Amino acid sequence: MDKSLAITIFESLASGVRLDIYRLLVKTGPQGLVAGEIGSALEVPPTNLSFHLKALAHAQLVSVVQEGRYQRYRANLALMQELIGYLTAECCAGHPEQCAEICLAPVCA
Repeated sequence: MDKSLAITIFESLASGVRLDIYRLLVKTGPQGLVAGEIGSALEVPPTNLSFHLKALAHAQLVSVVQEGRYQRYRANLALMQELIGYLTAECCAGHPEQCAEICLAPVCA
């Protein structure tokens, strides 16, 4: 991952609404949700929701697939894992065993 993509991801998640959307999509797993379900669950009006979903898609945090007249959104979990790896790649100056107590096992592997 390059630094500019990491910055884009963080900028996108700096919005409370977008963070809520992403976390909701993570909860739903691979099946994702259609836009209307997201809006209903988070009580976000359609025009606001569209704006936030476009920002998340631009940051590659969500994927979108057209299903008839609906759009289904899914969290890009692989990208988030890549971001976590980018952030922790040099944990404890390349000696992760020194910071095992502060790291979660899957993150600092």
